[in-house]
Amino acid sequence: MTDAAGLGQSAADHPLVGAVVGLAGGEGVVLTGRLSLKSHPWLADHTVGGTVVFPGTGFVELLVRAGDEVGCGRIEELTQEAPLVVPERGGVQMQVVVEATTGTGERPVAVYARLEDADEDVPWTRHASGLLSPSQTSAGFELAQWPPAGAEALDVEGMYERPESGLVYGPLFQGLTAAWRKGDEVYAEIELPADAAAEAARFGLHPALLDAALHALGFSPSYESEEEDGTVARLPFSWSGVSLFAVGASVLRVCVRHVARDRVSLWVADGVGVPVA
Repeated sequence: MTDAAGLGQSAADHPLVGAVVGLAGGEGVVLTGRLSLKSHPWLADHTVGGTVVFPGTGFVELLVRAGDEVGCGRIEELTQEAPLVVPERGGVQMQVVVEATTGTGERPVAVYARLEDADEDVPWTRHASGLLSPSQTSAGFELAQWPPAGAEALDVEGMYERPESGLVYGPLFQGLTAAWRKGDEVYAEIELPADAAAEAARFGLHPALLDAALHALGFSPSYESEEEDGTVARLPFSWSGVSLFAVGASVLRVCVRHVARDRVSLWVADGVGVPVA
């Protein structure tokens, strides 16, 4: 097997990205990777209608890694445009394309994929696009007092047994272990299975961990009032203002608030309350 350096590329040292290519004659950068159920078996724990779908939080992780490559520490915006289906057999080729800096200092970015056995004339599908920014932000929150004073403990037992229109979470994505509610805010503890903790160290923030952080939203009173009795699966497809302050966590404390229809604010800290995202 030829390594990335032997192909004129730089090794990415990331579970989702294999190599990085700087483009000659410009400021653009391309990150390449390959996804399959054989190389990434944990993806099988995220299915919609019986089909394995790359989680929206995976696109967040890809853009965080791309931002690291070009000195951009903030995802200003990210929109998922088409589901990225992971086939039962074989895999998909993936590219994260970061363009040159705009006049405002931001960098357009997009994620493309194509079945690896597709003919060369088959076009790539753009699955997500967004903007990266070099803006430096501080966490602006702390979750050290845990659980928060005055918060009401919630019963989370059986929450992953509830039907949700074909959306099925396997063990790796069933990370919510405890929750509390205080006013409009829901606080929760999220933890990866013990056998996945070592792998989490290779990510900025493991997609399954971030995905499970959003599951706490189901305990928000205002969100519950808008649920459509389980007939429609709600999946994250748009993000803004995402910054990562620490990497490799396998246990999280989170605070989530439903601020408007289809809009959520999320704060994430590690298991001892140090801000993560």
